[in-house]
Amino acid sequence: MRALFIGGTGTISTAIVKQLTSMPSWEVWLLNRGNRAGVVPENVHQIIADINDEAAVAEKIKDLTFDVVCEFIGFHLEDVERDYRLFKNKTKQYIYISSASAYHKPAASYIISEGTTLANPHWQYSRDKIASEDFLMRKYREEGFPVTIVRPSHTYDERNIPFGVHGKNGFWQVIKRMMDGKPVIIQGDGTSLWTLTFNTDFAVGYISLMGNHHAIGEAFQITGDETLTWNQIYETIADALNVELKAYHVASEYLAAVGDKYGYDFEGSLIGDKSVSVVFDNSKLKRLAPDMRTQVRFDQGVRIALAYVLSHPEECQKEDPEFDDWCDRVIAAIEASKAQI
Repeated sequence: MRALFIGGTGTISTAIVKQLTSMPSWEVWLLNRGNRAGVVPENVHQIIADINDEAAVAEKIKDLTFDVVCEFIGFHLEDVERDYRLFKNKTKQYIYISSASAYHKPAASYIISEGTTLANPHWQYSRDKIASEDFLMRKYREEGFPVTIVRPSHTYDERNIPFGVHGKNGFWQVIKRMMDGKPVIIQGDGTSLWTLTFNTDFAVGYISLMGNHHAIGEAFQITGDETLTWNQIYETIADALNVELKAYHVASEYLAAVGDKYGYDFEGSLIGDKSVSVVFDNSKLKRLAPDMRTQVRFDQGVRIALAYVLSHPEECQKEDPEFDDWCDRVIAAIEASKAQI
């Protein structure tokens, strides 16, 4: 079977590509700009192109057909409209990566299933994913376009450490604050529930949907089974670093208000996502993927990630003095307000 990955070198897709290339029944193709060739296995076919150059891509795939097309970098409605034009007669299945952040915030129940209403008034990213899903499912209902929707939640790999509150340069400055003995900001009181999934675990569930006729016209969430509070997540990271966690809890609404003028979209990423307790009911996926389970617990995954991050300073240790200063000023302002009352 022949699979085409649009992207194929990101946090989620890299693990899928690596697992798939070890399976003799699959022929794997990537369509991307070739910027991360170092993570691409040798037995992968590469189409070097910018997916946004529709005419150029159409020319390069004119003699190709695929059993599965896997879209990992479709963030807006126009992206999936383009994909529909390119692949409607060239694939037996089109798998679209949406997001679990598309579920209604807050949901009526903290237990999330594929039937949970899609609506997120706090985050444009999520609303764009919902619009993309709506378009694709309409094409399935009206024309039989063979779409499968996949909704990941917070998936990480060896190059990423998951935090709730971080700056524009990612997670490293939070790690540095921990190692320097400085307080780190945790949204809310840190007791909301969250699910983290290592990318190799995610890949097992995703591959089970590829070429699976029972997945056509359906949506599936793919997450691990381990649910932690944000306090536990930060404590686990501190334990792995062998440092004391100095947690400083700040209301998500406050963070959204004081972060907006610095370009930190905490309304979307926190109020629209990470501040809300979620526990995922993955029974629908597991009917098609009996091998899907958490094999890399978070305490194991974070040690894998920290080993990589600490040994690859140029790649992973991007300092963020603006965010560091912002954290100090937020904490100082709250402490000053306490003293005034």
